[in-house]
Amino acid sequence: QARFVESGVGVVQPGGSLRLSCDVFGSIFSAVVMVWYRQAPGKERELVASLSPGGRTNYLEPVKERLSISRDDAKNMASLQMNMLEPEDTGVYLCNLQGCLGPLGPWGQGTQVPVSV
Repeated sequence: QARFVESGVGVVQPGGSLRLSCDVFGSIFSAVVMVWYRQAPGKERELVASLSPGGRTNYLEPVKERLSISRDDAKNMASLQMNMLEPEDTGVYLCNLQGCLGPLGPWGQGTQVPVSV
């Protein structure tokens, strides 16, 4: 069964940048869509970015000009580059592999992204 370990460091001020990493264990990573979700305080978890094995990306509309998802299949890892951060980006960011019906693996701990003045 897949296991996901997310990481990313620090409090970020509005306008700043942050790069999140996701290590994937126990799964064939290269053939599956990679996704990042965000759970903001008091809100439902939502899909913010996805990347297919063929390189096709999709982003949540409010973030699509500021976030960039990437993957390294040889290392079984993915990243999420976040630029021009806004307070609304605050939340716990979680990665997963995505199937036709939704996330495939159990959720990891996620990594906290606090964007504050």
